[in-house]
Amino acid sequence: MQEFPNYIDGEWCMSAVTRPNINPSDIRDVIGQAANADAADLDRAVAAARQAAPGWAASTPQQRFDVLDAIGSEILARKQELGTLLSREEGKTLVEGIGEVARAGQIFKFFAGEALRMSGEKLASVRPGVEVEIQREPLGVVGLITPWNFPIAIPAWKSAPALCFGNSVVLKGAEAVPGSSWALADIIARSGLPKGVFNLVNGEGADVGARLVAHPDVDAISFTGSVVTGRQIAQVCAGQMKKVQLEMGGKNPMVVLDDADLDLAVDACINGAFFSTGQRCTASSRLIVTEGIYPDFVERMVTALSQLKVGPALDPQTQIGPAIDQAQLEKDLHYLAVAQQEGARLLCGGERLSLEPAGFYLSPALLAETDNAMRINREEVFGPVATLIKVQDYEAALAAANDTEFGLSAGICTRSLKYASDFRRRVRAGMVMVNLPTAGVDYHVPFGGTKGSSYGSREQGRYAAEFYSSVKTAYIQP
Repeated sequence: MQEFPNYIDGEWCMSAVTRPNINPSDIRDVIGQAANADAADLDRAVAAARQAAPGWAASTPQQRFDVLDAIGSEILARKQELGTLLSREEGKTLVEGIGEVARAGQIFKFFAGEALRMSGEKLASVRPGVEVEIQREPLGVVGLITPWNFPIAIPAWKSAPALCFGNSVVLKGAEAVPGSSWALADIIARSGLPKGVFNLVNGEGADVGARLVAHPDVDAISFTGSVVTGRQIAQVCAGQMKKVQLEMGGKNPMVVLDDADLDLAVDACINGAFFSTGQRCTASSRLIVTEGIYPDFVERMVTALSQLKVGPALDPQTQIGPAIDQAQLEKDLHYLAVAQQEGARLLCGGERLSLEPAGFYLSPALLAETDNAMRINREEVFGPVATLIKVQDYEAALAAANDTEFGLSAGICTRSLKYASDFRRRVRAGMVMVNLPTAGVDYHVPFGGTKGSSYGSREQGRYAAEFYSSVKTAYIQP
């Protein structure tokens, strides 16, 4: 059985306590045993990162490029192997798993290039004979806390810019998917990065994650996860005057107007709401449809959903894999029950499926006769569950889309340039999709939302510099 140890100060080390890594497509399949770090493990990782930070901060752009490019190259060369491991432990289809691994490799390649494009400014002062130079500097030790739903892409899009801008890293990966973060650390360990610059600790969020956030030798925290945990992290970091970046989910709307291309709209909603088992913070869980197109749209959605194949992640015929674990499956079922108690009508799906091999399977569910007052439309479910909200016209659709405490991604399907342009301007979301699924973003552009979805600087692309570096202004009189 494979082991997934911690990686601390350039050494692999198992913890005294381990936890099994269970395949959600086949609960009899124990993929391996993962280290379950304790406080001492975390403290050693932070100490190693602190000691290594000055040396890496002083590294040259070429050194950083070489390391990041080597990491990206190996990830891409092994995408089939690593995608299989990812899908086996997380449950997304093999096509999606391989695609996620490829994205992780592309992210490292992108930031390898950014290491060579590090720029500053030189300005004339308002005072005669004085020059002004502005440059970016690393923060020091950055703590990264990542979720289970993108177990290699999100660690990549946090680790790559952190290293690119000269920081040392302590990564606390999600305990449900230790294999992917271990595989990433294994590649990083052979990239030529000095020891101590990158460290991996596996462990419980409430224990190891909380200690990482509060550790006085950690200069910044980047977190992706739940709203409740994100708010707690923000309070701790504010108390320590520590830089913080939070991504905390969404309740994303997809508006379908009467003039939409119906085939395109159905495809976009099926993809956005149900692919990756709906376990994406950008999933379109609220389908807001104007009344003229509503009957035809609903009929086509029900037909399309009934034809989706739910099954094991590694089966090439599978389109929807299992929930990540029993707790998530029970959460999905709970929200479906609450929605029906509040008056929603289940049109299709929503059943736990008994498949062979046994796993955490749920048929994709579509709920009608819902409104924004219902819990199903206020709270993030994080499963293959979408609701229908029927509205009269575009203005009512826009109002419904904005009626949420979240603001990550929003979409609209329409042939009208007028409505598409107005929606892009007035919807309160950090990312807007026109005639595209709400889920699915490029790796070289900023990612993030508004309101309760995000806090702090944007992730990904060149905008990552805003979080992973600080600006220093120098005045010089020759």
